[in-house]
Amino acid sequence: MLIITYPFRLALLMALWVLTLGASVSASWAETSAAFSSPAVTARLISAQNGVTEGAQTISAGLDLTLGEGWKTYWRSPGEVGFAPEVDWSTSENVANVEFLWPAPERFTAFGIENFGYSKEVVFPLMLRLERPGEPFVLNTSVTLLTCSTVCVPQNFDLALSLGPKEGIDQLSADRISRFVTRVPVDENSADINTFAANLNADNTELTVSLRGNTPFGDPDVFPELGSGTALGKPDIRLGDGGRLLWASFPVLSLNETTLGDPVLTVTDGPGRAFTLTTAFTDTPLVPPFTIAQIAPGIDQIAWIALIAVLGGLILNVMPCVLPVLSIKLSSAIKQSGRSQLAVRAGFLAAAAGVMVFMWALAAILFTLQRIGITVGWGLQFQNPVFLALMFVVLAVFSANLFGLFEISLPSAMQTRMARAGGTSGYGADFMTGIFGAVMATPCSAPFLGTAIAFALAGSGVDIVIVFTSLGIGLAAPYLVVAAAPQLVTMLPKPGPWMIGLKIFLGVLLVVTAAWLIWVLMGVAGPGSAMTVAALTVVLLVILAWHRAPAPLRTSGIIVFLALPLIAAGTLSQDAAPKAAEAEVINWVAFDRSKIAGLVSQGQIVFVDVTADWCLTCKANKALVLDREPVATRLNQVGVTSMQADWTRPDPAISRYLESFNRYGIPFNVVYGPGAPNGIALSEILSSAAVIEALDQATIPAQIAQPVQN
Repeated sequence: MLIITYPFRLALLMALWVLTLGASVSASWAETSAAFSSPAVTARLISAQNGVTEGAQTISAGLDLTLGEGWKTYWRSPGEVGFAPEVDWSTSENVANVEFLWPAPERFTAFGIENFGYSKEVVFPLMLRLERPGEPFVLNTSVTLLTCSTVCVPQNFDLALSLGPKEGIDQLSADRISRFVTRVPVDENSADINTFAANLNADNTELTVSLRGNTPFGDPDVFPELGSGTALGKPDIRLGDGGRLLWASFPVLSLNETTLGDPVLTVTDGPGRAFTLTTAFTDTPLVPPFTIAQIAPGIDQIAWIALIAVLGGLILNVMPCVLPVLSIKLSSAIKQSGRSQLAVRAGFLAAAAGVMVFMWALAAILFTLQRIGITVGWGLQFQNPVFLALMFVVLAVFSANLFGLFEISLPSAMQTRMARAGGTSGYGADFMTGIFGAVMATPCSAPFLGTAIAFALAGSGVDIVIVFTSLGIGLAAPYLVVAAAPQLVTMLPKPGPWMIGLKIFLGVLLVVTAAWLIWVLMGVAGPGSAMTVAALTVVLLVILAWHRAPAPLRTSGIIVFLALPLIAAGTLSQDAAPKAAEAEVINWVAFDRSKIAGLVSQGQIVFVDVTADWCLTCKANKALVLDREPVATRLNQVGVTSMQADWTRPDPAISRYLESFNRYGIPFNVVYGPGAPNGIALSEILSSAAVIEALDQATIPAQIAQPVQN
């Protein structure tokens, strides 16, 4: 049986010290077990004593593991990947008890997840208590452990150590065991710690711990244990009060509530300091000793990020979201024809100002939400059903206006006053055109945009202002170009019948966009809610067009108005019905971060696609790359798991996953495999060549030699 206790560290050290007192006069080679050897690990049992002396009650031994280059094995709490070594001593002879000690682990990353274990070498110190003191014994062990490199290979082997009556010790073995005994954490009674507290927040997404000691910390690391099945991310560790206060925060990646127990915390601080503490959770939030102020980047880095943001905003003008934005910009250009160059310049500057005001407002909102702990990201407003419904209504009204169903204008007295003021009427509409164009551009992600947004949202308020200002400049570039050269408007054809056809074309573009928005709303709020919004919008349009409509249209409007309650009641019932399964080219499975590591450890490739109904770039990637050859065939191959994370509605797990890659917007695609356990993140705009190259890079044939017994 595997027994874990801490007070025996001192007893084992004392025993080793007593043994070494006579080393100079009685040293001889200690007995060891036959070695188990594989490419990943060489294992043996070692003993400080060469035999059992008369009356001896305890024996100092160790399970000695030498790991191959690049291979690791795990601690008693391995994290999400792997499992702890398991050792069975039950068939031993003349062994009453075995105390198994765990040296403090090191931290390493696999599959983007923090894990705890050992590399290069480790000796697990053992203290054997004999049933019959002074008599020979046989320590039979059955060991199961997991070794991981680019692949994970379970190791199962048996070892046997037999000692008879004999004097003497082996100084090398005693020193080796002693060296790892000093790495075993002491218990809380010997830890020199005054206070210790742990808090798990209400939604089980963050663990914070705080402890205060008499001796200042230098460069500590913290290893929490919350029970099997729970995985934690990389800690944020901060020191205060001259280094005597240690505070740490851990993102909770997965939590098994059935095994959740009191938190156990192991702290290491250099080669000679390690201790373990246990406490109950407190409901009181643990405040950090200070807030992290981002190190101000150099002016060259700021300039480079600003340029990237400008390019990202500029490219947004030609992304799939260009349909509504294009129609708005063309409408603005048509409206300017026939006006003076001064008025044209002012109108396009007003539109550019609308873009900038929206970007600044978005920056302020994101900064505020970020500071109060709410998940932020690019395009997240499209997860809000109220926003989607409002945008659908606005687009429907705009398109109906282009089709000539009605015309909204200012009162004549106001128009007269504005005309007398210098013919500046319409600047307010130009300003709103810029705002609306910027709003409709946000569902798209473009090259360079992800880098800029990640820099902004991971930095300070100044970084956010710089990046979003640069994005606005890039997005407003077409308006600024025309404002700088207003004569470009004169290149448009003279007003005539062609404008009617163009208005109809632009109206169709807006109708297509409105249809897309209602489809997105169906995914976010359900088909019933979406159809109700559509029906209410129809009623609104009928009312707006009433004074210009012929009698048949008025009659139809009355019928629609009276039938609206029945339409709403019928569609609302559809919310409870499951959606019809969409025919998929790729065999997608639901995203589950906790399964990625296990699949990769078995040699599989995992392709993750974070998408949403409102992300037009995601849809373009799917239609143009993922669902086409040769990518579709590769993703459907045996040994490849394609995971799709649907972010149409808010999902904290997906948000945390994106943040682990410093991403705050989608599309986002990453490929895991034996050759890429931490994942290969792809560009926002996919290409078949890039996806195939990442899949090839993540694939490494497993050529693991069979273990041999020496």
